[in-house]
Amino acid sequence: MELSNQSVINIRNLEKSFGNKKVLKGIDLDVYPGQIIGYIGPNGVGKSTTVKIMLGLIGEYTGDVQVLGEDVSSGKVEYKRKIGYVPETADIYDNLTGREYLTFIGELHNIDYNEANEKAKSMMKLFGLKNVYDSRISSYSKGMKQKLLIISSLINDPEILFLDEPLSGIDANSVMVIKEVLEELKLQGKTVFYSSHIMEVVEKISNRIVLINDGQIVADGSFEELKGKSMEGSLEDIFNQLTGFNDHKEIAKEFVSIVQGANRYGGI
Repeated sequence: MELSNQSVINIRNLEKSFGNKKVLKGIDLDVYPGQIIGYIGPNGVGKSTTVKIMLGLIGEYTGDVQVLGEDVSSGKVEYKRKIGYVPETADIYDNLTGREYLTFIGELHNIDYNEANEKAKSMMKLFGLKNVYDSRISSYSKGMKQKLLIISSLINDPEILFLDEPLSGIDANSVMVIKEVLEELKLQGKTVFYSSHIMEVVEKISNRIVLINDGQIVADGSFEELKGKSMEGSLEDIFNQLTGFNDHKEIAKEFVSIVQGANRYGGI
């Protein structure tokens, strides 16, 4: 499929502060159709903040942010009909059934109830959730709820899919299915903006990796390109090199020595 050279996300000099703390310090980023962006970085450096600004969930920033050609500061919501979102933590209407929740999300996107119901039922079946489609969400396990969120993010066939730690609590077989779903979406020219702390997954599914540290982008390219810049090893090694975190082995050894000391001496 021939992909467009027109960016679907355009960010220039994005800065955002919370009180006296500046979280984003000048983010510049262009994202194109058919890309799976792995957006990674240590905790508290602005990954989720960047995503929430693009979704229009956080305001009072400086800089220019456009999604699907729309300036997100305009207050217009039409572009949101063309995106899907799985947040890191989400409040779901636990008293609804899977059917009620997914058809409700579908109707919010102006999808006919019957069409939303058929799409939702089919995706639930593929995820092994057919038997709980009419069960209350309150009875779902964490992994089942996460699958439900992923289905809800896809029900409107979005142009851009924002995923913030989407695989939390999901079984290994379903993780493999989701990876293939993302690859298929990429081939169809969809854009996936994937934020995660699981380096192994990011390395495998992303064709472009953007590393943010201290509110700024410090690396941007494919995994092979990042390795080619004198950065040897896995994505985790590159991550540690660029963020300056090299004490993980020493910390682990000290942690275990404390555990063994507590066992030896009977704890506190």
